[in-house]
Amino acid sequence: MRYYVVADVHGFFGAMKLALEKQGFFEDTEPHKLIICGDLFDRGAGARELQEFILDLMEKDQIILIRGNHEDLALQLLHGWPRGSYRQSHHHSNGTIDSVLQLTGKSPEDLLNNPELVGRAFLQIPYIQKIIPAMVDYYETDAYIFTHGWIPCTKIEFTPFKSEYVVDPDWREADEKLWDAARWINGMEAARNGGTVADKTIVCGHWHCSFGHANYEYDGGEFDNHPNFTPYRGEGIIALDACTVKSGFVNCIIVEDTDEGGAMIDTERRG
Repeated sequence: MRYYVVADVHGFFGAMKLALEKQGFFEDTEPHKLIICGDLFDRGAGARELQEFILDLMEKDQIILIRGNHEDLALQLLHGWPRGSYRQSHHHSNGTIDSVLQLTGKSPEDLLNNPELVGRAFLQIPYIQKIIPAMVDYYETDAYIFTHGWIPCTKIEFTPFKSEYVVDPDWREADEKLWDAARWINGMEAARNGGTVADKTIVCGHWHCSFGHANYEYDGGEFDNHPNFTPYRGEGIIALDACTVKSGFVNCIIVEDTDEGGAMIDTERRG
């Protein structure tokens, strides 16, 4: 099976579509699927187009959806509605409220004047009813683990500048609380400090790729000094979050899974 893999699309449907076009996703006549490693919405203006695209691929069984921390934020907002949760600043700064308005077709005035109506509309959208319930914490092939932040592990801090990540030996069966926490982990930091899985490469999102390039390869800064937002590759990890709101593109890699294990094909062409 051939897998096209992206992460942290954050509602930038046009950038993701361009990345998939450049990689040949739409012309591919062999069996293939799209893997999105979490954080579908919250920042870009293409939430409705992205939702329809995902639903179409779900009907065709051509997509694997990994749950991200922004999916958790959406459910936190939903479960707190209408008792003022939408007024909390982090739901605005993280883009959750903007996605609610895009996906429901409601206006800021609707939210201000009738939050209950907006909350009921939010509950009924496909994102809540179909997409999030179809999400998984991780997807595994012979040689790869696809997830959002990282897999469940423990961070041991020896000093402010030295730490170690210890992977939970039963991470595949970890409970919801541990997976919730894992979605917030900086995978590049975890991989750099011992949190890898033997004979596997973890493909993740959540944390901007420029972190790894800047801190471990001394290639630009994280957000200035010519930051490098292309995929970060290290021992046991491929990180994909292009910080699209700043870079303007979505990273897409291709993994070809075989009986002997996955083999990387191609590349870092940008959308």
